[in-house]
Amino acid sequence: QVQLVESGGGLVQAGGSLRLSCVASGRTFSTYAMGWFRQAPGKERELAAGISRSGSTIYYADSVKGRFTISRDSAKNTVYLQMNSLKPEDTAVYSCAADLYSPWTTVTKVARDYEYWGQGTQVTVSS
Repeated sequence: QVQLVESGGGLVQAGGSLRLSCVASGRTFSTYAMGWFRQAPGKERELAAGISRSGSTIYYADSVKGRFTISRDSAKNTVYLQMNSLKPEDTAVYSCAADLYSPWTTVTKVARDYEYWGQGTQVTVSS
């Protein structure tokens, strides 16, 4: 069983920054692929950023490239999402998710491939 706990959401003005954190339980955290999904009201859930089990592959949605950075600290069992130059369209509930079984260098964008999910944290960007 893996438990994921997110923190770091909040209200920020356009152009500002936030850093989301996701702490995972489990002694094999370094072998999980991790993703940050987001879902805005009335929209489908999308993978904003993900990192493969090996750490060698990182994915960013086109809408966040150049502004968001995903990273992991295996010593702290934590994955981060640094979000800069935030826009009102980034407003969403952000959830981290763990994928334990995809191929070593794969980042899957399919939500059902992730076995464990955090509770989500709200990010609101005002204009």
